[in-house]
Amino acid sequence: MKEKLDSLLRDGEQAVLNAKTAEELQKVNSDFLGKQGAISELLKALPKMDAALRPEMGKAINLVKNQLKAKIDERMEEVELLALSVPEDFDCTIPSIAPKSGGLHPITQMCYDLNDAFRSMGFQVFSGPEITSEGYAFDNLNFPENHPARESMDTYWIAGHDSGKAQDKLCLRPHLTGDSVRYMQTHKPPYRFVYPGRVYRNETTDARHERAFFQYEALIVDKDFTFTSGKVMIKTILSKVFGKDVPVRMRAGFFPFVEPGFEIDMGCLVCGGKGCSVCKNVGWIEIMPGGTPHPNVLRSAGLDPDEYTGFYVNIGLDRLVMMRYGVDDVRLFHSGDLRFLKQFR
Repeated sequence: MKEKLDSLLRDGEQAVLNAKTAEELQKVNSDFLGKQGAISELLKALPKMDAALRPEMGKAINLVKNQLKAKIDERMEEVELLALSVPEDFDCTIPSIAPKSGGLHPITQMCYDLNDAFRSMGFQVFSGPEITSEGYAFDNLNFPENHPARESMDTYWIAGHDSGKAQDKLCLRPHLTGDSVRYMQTHKPPYRFVYPGRVYRNETTDARHERAFFQYEALIVDKDFTFTSGKVMIKTILSKVFGKDVPVRMRAGFFPFVEPGFEIDMGCLVCGGKGCSVCKNVGWIEIMPGGTPHPNVLRSAGLDPDEYTGFYVNIGLDRLVMMRYGVDDVRLFHSGDLRFLKQFR
């Protein structure tokens, strides 16, 4: 047994010397010291030996085991240091491979650009919860009780919404506008703030619509704010975002939370106003509703509508990104396809 141990020690030391990499040393460790290794096999054979010889042989086996372990650890340090050293033929003048870089999603970038533009005009940035209540999503915004937007065909309701009070009936927020009342209830007037975020609608997806998409709302409430100032604000923001003057038109429209209300369109930048699938061949694309906050909305926020007025805009952030990059299908931005997203880095 002693001769076998001496031979095993010599073989192990030679294997350690021959190992050039960490992987090779791991194999040496496994072959000699692992659970199925040579040393372990000798230890398993101890119970079969004469009882008088077991203590001496056990001590000898453990001694060999510890010697091999020390040799492996020492050689591992040498191999690791060698791996970190610079080869003699290394040419430091050869250009290295540039690391791959990431970038912001184009919708995120547009949101940041809008934040910067509005902050430069004295606005605060606010964010609200994505799960809201019927009270904030509809009641506080002057939606009638029988309004179709309250139905599950439009809104994603959470289980239990068919009972209890309005504030207990929860849903995924179908728009950001309810957050405006939430902000006004917790801050003092006058107000000048924006609130970007994702919203959810139960609708069929196509080139211009998604079930989960991004909006960007802005609200000004003050005692003396003219309606024409609202249109100037819109044109100013769009010119900052696109770096040029953008055609804007306002059409009369009905929305429960504004009075008067408007559909606000911008000239289609995908086709340059000539007509395409994005703008339905009319040269204009709707990007936001807007108007003066309805008196009932101001009352929900605890304000006197005879004393305060203001201006809302609800920007379709996804469509604005489509205009910036000339993309004709909004679904591409939500696809997670890196082949598409890499071009915006």
